[in-house]
Amino acid sequence: MIYQHEIPSKSRLYFAKSAQSKREIEHTASKVLYGQNYEEIVTPFFSYHQHQSIDEKSLIRYSDSENHILSMRADSTMDVVRIITKRLGRSVGQKKWFYIQPVFHYPSAEQYQIGAELLETSDLSVSINDSAKIIEALGLSPLLQISNINIPQIIAAKFNLSLEVFKSANLEEIFKLDIAWLSKLASLQALSQIDEVIDEVPESLKVELEKIKILCEKITYKNITIAPLFYTKMRYYDNLFFRYFENNATLGMGGNYTYDGMDATGFALYTDNLIEELNK
Repeated sequence: MIYQHEIPSKSRLYFAKSAQSKREIEHTASKVLYGQNYEEIVTPFFSYHQHQSIDEKSLIRYSDSENHILSMRADSTMDVVRIITKRLGRSVGQKKWFYIQPVFHYPSAEQYQIGAELLETSDLSVSINDSAKIIEALGLSPLLQISNINIPQIIAAKFNLSLEVFKSANLEEIFKLDIAWLSKLASLQALSQIDEVIDEVPESLKVELEKIKILCEKITYKNITIAPLFYTKMRYYDNLFFRYFENNATLGMGGNYTYDGMDATGFALYTDNLIEELNK
């Protein structure tokens, strides 16, 4: 029996203080992003193309009036980039776009996000610095983690390790290999430590560590840690990426990706987690 006061699991209800916090977060974010020369875009709730980048099991699917399959928006990034490049095309020259809107996952999960996409660039420092301006404007100072998804992938292939070792942060398996430079990588957290190990690692890893070093030197945010062996399965981020977290809560993440041969960077801040932090 479903009572009248019940709402579906993982759906969202905002009232009083939480509604006020949500409004203030979104207002602050839009003010910051307009100040950094972004334009706003609001994409349709429904899409014909989500299945191309999203696991179909997580999609809420329907049929339109002509029996074409469509789904509720489960991801904003690919829809934003696709609409900008394919529908608006040459009619707009703007390369920096932001959105404030929810995504939906089967059966009834809602997640509100503040996100931005920067087209035709591979410089992730812009996404980090712009997202950090929002974080700081909200009076928060979570830890910013910088990682490179290529590093655990290269090491896993070189030593025939499962990526689950990195995903679960099983450092014991790493230390058991008894390789000095690899143990140093597992313990590396500060930018200065890269110089202590970069001459010892294989050439393929030097390139990837250098990417982290160059990126960190451009970041203005101060509360930073480096996690070169951190790995999580990404939907489209395929190189450098970052995340903000406070205790066990992820407040946002972003990274480099490519779309149809075009370099891009972007980020998403998770409104509901920001509300929880602000209301603690």
